[in-house]
This record gives sequence, structure tokens and C-alpha cells, in this order.
Amino acid sequence: MKWKGRRQSGNLEDRRGMSNKGKLAAGGGIIAVVVVLLQLFGGETGQVLAPILDQVNQSQSVSEPGEQRELTAEEKEMGDFAATLLADTEDVWNQIFRENNLGDYKEPGMVLFTDAVRSGCGNASSASGPFYCPADHKLYMDLVFFDELKTRFGAKGGDFAIAYVTAHEVGHHIQTLLGTSQKVRQMQQQSSAAQANQLSVAQELQADFYAGVWAYHNKEYLEEGDIEEALSAANAVGDDAIQKRTQGSVQPDSFTHGTSEQRMHWFMKGYKTGDIRQGDTFSEILN
Repeated sequence: MKWKGRRQSGNLEDRRGMSNKGKLAAGGGIIAVVVVLLQLFGGETGQVLAPILDQVNQSQSVSEPGEQRELTAEEKEMGDFAATLLADTEDVWNQIFRENNLGDYKEPGMVLFTDAVRSGCGNASSASGPFYCPADHKLYMDLVFFDELKTRFGAKGGDFAIAYVTAHEVGHHIQTLLGTSQKVRQMQQQSSAAQANQLSVAQELQADFYAGVWAYHNKEYLEEGDIEEALSAANAVGDDAIQKRTQGSVQPDSFTHGTSEQRMHWFMKGYKTGDIRQGDTFSEILN
């Protein structure tokens, strides 16, 4: 992706390099459950995280900023890339909202962190993966996650894998602004567990679709291999792919994010059409 020397967003907060006193424990207990539930990218992430993380807040120490260390040159470059990427989503979604008479686009914030973070939805560790918090309209990203995406989950990696994940989380912000997330949560409260999972799948796939719509409107900055990197990441985080790796079998009734094929399909539909009106994943998944 062509990004160097371009506009950077002013909505990014970089908390990396801060030493933490009393970091949240990861790898077991409640946080481990969060990881399994979210399977890397949460649907209505903040609303899923909030009640669980409230329990963490009662039983574990809160991450508190300590001394600030100097970021490495590589870390600074990654921060510049994230700020440029966020600026791209702002430009595209401001335009789409205007053209579709969707009102003003309220730009989300992005917080870069290391190890643990305090969000408007509670405290989280890097083990929970990238997430969006509707309570404060911010994306939370530990960029170390993208190394794991490549080494542990078999994705190709690359800067457009980061772009896909970021655009997916911005997709959840779009759903919050349009009221979709709130409607899904209300419906889930009145549904069986299986139906609630289907609603979650539809919501996740729509976020993938929105990521594809963003990529369509950002074509002038794409390079050869970028879309393949996004598809590789989408393939790696499908429910079926994750379940095969983690438990050796696949249980479709427990899917909450969609299969690898579905995630790639809806990203590509967004990328091919560029039309926000074509993203009715709910009719297809629920029928």
C-alpha cells in the first residue's frame, strides 16, 4: 500500500512505550475466555467485552501508565502507517456518508498500545486482539498482533493485512453510527443461542463487507498483492479455520464470525461493488 508522505489522522493516540504497573494477566482465566469468544475480531466488541472486563477490573490490577520509553524507528514507522491508514478511512467514509445522505460521519479514534490498555469498555490485554469500543468510539490495536496473525495463524502478513483488520474494526464503528449494532444486540437478547450466533455472524460479515467497500474507494493507493494479503488474513480468521487449528473439529452452530469462505466472499463483494447498499448480510445469513 502506498502510504508514505501522505496525510495522517489527528485521531490517533499512541500509548506504546509506556511501561505498565500491574499489567492485566493474560493467557488464562477471563481474558482467555474473551479470546475464544472474540476469535480475534469482536462483533459488537465493546458490548461483548464490557460485562466480562468489568469482572476483570474487580479481580485484577488495572494497567497504569508508568515511564515513557523512546519508540524504535520501526515502531515509529508503524505508528505513521496506522495514522495514515486511519486518515484514509476518514476520507472514504466521510465521502460515502455524504453521497448516501447518511448524515455526518463521526470519525473514530484509534489507540495504539502494548500489552494492556484501559478503554471505555473496560480493561483489556493484547491477548484480546484488535477491538472496537462503542462506548468511546475508538479502535484499540496492539500492532504486535499482526506478527501473530502471520506466524501463528498462517496469514501472509504485510501492511494490507493490517489495513483489512483496521477497516473491519472501522466497519463496526459504521454499524454503531447507523444503529445496526444496537439492533443486533436487542435481537440477540430475545433469541436462542444459535440464533444469536447467526446474528453475530451476519454482523461480522457486514464489517468485512465494509472493509471491502473502503478498499474499493482507496484503489489509487493499492499495490500489487494488497488484496491477496487481505484475503489471506480473512481466510486465517474464519471460524472453521480457527476451530480446526484449536480443537481439531468444526462446530458450525458455534460460529460467531463466519467461515473463511464467507469472510473472503463478503470482503470481495464490498471491494467489487464499492456500494454500501449491497451489504445486507443479514438477509442471506438468517434466511
